[in-house]
This record gives sequence, structure tokens and C-alpha cells, in this order.
Amino acid sequence: MQPEATAIQVDPADAVIERQREAARHHGLEVVFRDGDAGGEAAPELAVIPPGGCWMGSRANEHGARPVEQPRHEVHFERAFAITRGAIRRREYFAFLEASGHRRPRPYSWNEPEFPMYNVSAGDAEAYARWLSDVTGHSYRLPTEAEWEYAARAGTDTMFCFGDRIRREEVNCAGGLHCTRGLFFCGIGKPVPVGSLPPNAWGLYEVHGNVQEFTQDHWCDAYPGGPRPGDRAYQSIDRKYRYLRAVRGGSWFDPPGACRSGSRARRHQDEFDLNLGFRLVREISA
Repeated sequence: MQPEATAIQVDPADAVIERQREAARHHGLEVVFRDGDAGGEAAPELAVIPPGGCWMGSRANEHGARPVEQPRHEVHFERAFAITRGAIRRREYFAFLEASGHRRPRPYSWNEPEFPMYNVSAGDAEAYARWLSDVTGHSYRLPTEAEWEYAARAGTDTMFCFGDRIRREEVNCAGGLHCTRGLFFCGIGKPVPVGSLPPNAWGLYEVHGNVQEFTQDHWCDAYPGGPRPGDRAYQSIDRKYRYLRAVRGGSWFDPPGACRSGSRARRHQDEFDLNLGFRLVREISA
């Protein structure tokens, strides 16, 4: 494994937050904002993510680290972007269904409107993003893997945005013996309402656990080496991977190690599940 360069520095939390404020001011936005209404519901709440960079991937000695999360490499973002503060909620998605007539997801007994939307495929998520773009006049899309990890880390280089260990009150996962401050063996066995758990430094909720989140990227078994721009999604030339998407964040069903900032998993783009949802990037004009 190649030695890591020192081009990307980990800033103190105050500096990370100030970079976010500066980016918002530069674009004439509030740090947290909405694009009006969408189908009778308030549009999803967004947080500005400043330009910068991070080390993407996992260290080999992290608990739960796997070869598919390596090699660690630099990703850079020359432009700010915005991302929904949490996964898209059921009430937000159902406003889209009512307005568009898009096919409805398979029902389940978790009907709370503030729960993250589940039982949706990558195609469903992209249809919602297109609709939201049309009704707000702004460009929404699934994040790239790099955008997702950069936003989730929020200036940190630890296993979680909260540090190298987590508390039960910070992450909704299945629990486990490792990576925890205070032992817990099992979680609650379902999602929590979006925005229930403490946010990271950039105001994003549930980047660890709750539901896995789709990205644009096709799956790859290892990262390409070297620095790269983070706003470009990986598109596989291998036919067997073109229908597989990288998902991030872990879920209520997963152990803590699967919920780390650098953890990743693969799901079929047409797959839907009770622990699989999405959040969106909203592009910001230069």
C-alpha cells in the first residue's frame, strides 16, 4: 500500500464549520435551506457542503475494514454542493407518488411519515430526483460515493464522524461488541425517524446506520489508486457490475463495523429492502 500524502489536512471542528458558513455566504445561501414546496410538502432540508477534500476509504487496521474499501486515496471537490440533511422521508416521497403516479413501493407496517423511505430501488430514487428537479427548478440527483463519504465525514478522519467509537444514542445499528463506548448487543430492529439522532459537524443526520443509502456509482471491488475528483461517479465497463450500485452508511440491520464512514456494500439497482433508502445531492451553480 502506498504511503499517504499530506495534501489533505484534518481541520479542527470550528474550522470545518466555518468553511461551511463561508461556502454558504459565497453562494448567497443559508447553511441549511430548502427549495420551497414540492407536491404540497416542504422540499427536503439541505445543508451546504463546502469545497475541499478527504481521504476516502478505510485504513486496513479499522475494525470491520475490507479490501473493497481500499486503497485509501484522496478525493477533491472544487465546488460546493448541497445534500439533504437526512434520508428522504416517507411523507416527502409520497408527495411525489401522489403528484406523479409513479409506482408505489411494497407496503409494510412501518408507516410513520418521518421514517426514511424504504422499499425503493435506485431507479425509484432517480425518478424522485427528476421530479424534485422539475418542481423546484434546481438539479437534484443521487450523490457519488465520494460526495457521500466527504459529506458524512464532515472534516473527520476517524471511523465515524463521532470518533473511532460510538454510543447507542449516536447510531441506529444492530449493535455489537466492537466500535462502541458502552456495550450493547442488539439494536431496536427498525429505523428511527429522520433527524432523531445527533448530526455531524455539517448538520447531516443518520450518516451512520438507520438505512443504507444508494449512490450513483457502479460497484467496484477496489478503488482506483491516486487522487481523483469526487463529483464523478464510477461507471463500470464490466457488464456484471453495471447493475450493481455502491450503497453507504450501513443500517439498523447492520453491525457497527458496517456503518463506518469508509464502509461500503453493493446492492442491485433494482433491489428494494426494509433497510435501503437514499438521500440526494442538490447542485449549486458556480
